[in-house]
Amino acid sequence: MEACLLTLAIELPVPVIAALPIVSTVGILATLSGICAFFFWLEKSTGWRLFQYLPPLIFIYLVPVILSNTGVMPTSSPVYDSMSKLVLPMMLVLLLIKVNVGGAVRVLGRGVGVMLFGTLGVMVGAPIGLLLVKHWLGPEAWKAFGTLAGSWIGGTGNMAAVSEMIDTGDVEFGLAVLGDSTIYLLWLPILLGSKKFAEKFAAFTGVEHDRVERMEAAAAAELAVSETKAPTTPDLLALICIALLATWVAELLSGLLPIVDPYLSTGTWRILLITAIGISLSFTRMSNVPGSHELGMALVYLFVARMGAIAELDRAAAQAVPFLVGATAWIFIHGAFCVLGAKLLKVDIHTAAIASAANIGGAASASVVASHHRESLVPASILMALIGYAIGNFAAYATALLCRLVM
Repeated sequence: MEACLLTLAIELPVPVIAALPIVSTVGILATLSGICAFFFWLEKSTGWRLFQYLPPLIFIYLVPVILSNTGVMPTSSPVYDSMSKLVLPMMLVLLLIKVNVGGAVRVLGRGVGVMLFGTLGVMVGAPIGLLLVKHWLGPEAWKAFGTLAGSWIGGTGNMAAVSEMIDTGDVEFGLAVLGDSTIYLLWLPILLGSKKFAEKFAAFTGVEHDRVERMEAAAAAELAVSETKAPTTPDLLALICIALLATWVAELLSGLLPIVDPYLSTGTWRILLITAIGISLSFTRMSNVPGSHELGMALVYLFVARMGAIAELDRAAAQAVPFLVGATAWIFIHGAFCVLGAKLLKVDIHTAAIASAANIGGAASASVVASHHRESLVPASILMALIGYAIGNFAAYATALLCRLVM
């Protein structure tokens, strides 16, 4: 048998071998995970500034798009369905286990309120942005806005979860990824540059003169009591077990709950239940098990690669420009709500910028903005972003329903 395979490989021209499609389950999973690992390795090993403007996420999505649209990988496969039913709920549980509302409130205080104002801005801005451009978009465009709201309230994991809740198509998910990556390039420099206006902003909002110093002291105290250690094999096994168990429970319960078409499908119930289970686990000793966030984010990127593989590139291109116009108006509405929240709650520019970054970019962006404004607030910024993970699925689903009404 080995001799026959070797003979066949020798006789086949190299272009024919290269053109063989990747159709097996293990081949597809190996390709998607390899793409995710490669771009993070490339970012870390090269230090290219390119990744400051185009994060690995965009490549992790686009490369599978190219491979599937050129026939190297299939756009439809049972493995994609299995990933939706298994990878998605597992990653949500793992991310939500680390939510620490108390820690964020102790450090950032009223800054958490500014973040919630920013969340409200995302919810209000989405239907307004859609209303401005809906005549140039398809009838399912509300799903693209709802999916992007998941990312802008929580993070990439929420974007994937909401796409499952509202049954977002590949075209709309592609628009959401495009908007997430493109508008981020516009918004991040604004958040970083806002540091220059700290004194004027403080006078505008009426911030107490020692607020920043008190936050830094609280952040140092919170960091002192938190223990960070590398996960062990038993830790990882426990996390995998609890994520699978929560997924199983949510799947069983979702089949028993009533379907309210078109608002609550079995898939919607499943994500809502898994979110509630994950948040509940954050109040248990499971929150102390290390490695949950890292493992959860690995599954997030694997799922995004899966979404890229099922996308059809040509159908999304025609709607890209109007969608970005609507998303740009949307992001500035979010910014206006953040400023309003800072004014009402008397919060400094550093906290307001971190709050916006926690919404729009998640933990990674919040830590980048915090390190630029006040490096001592980096741990607290991550805590704030985790709150976004907790409320992201609920708030973004409500946003999607508002956008549906606009259509």
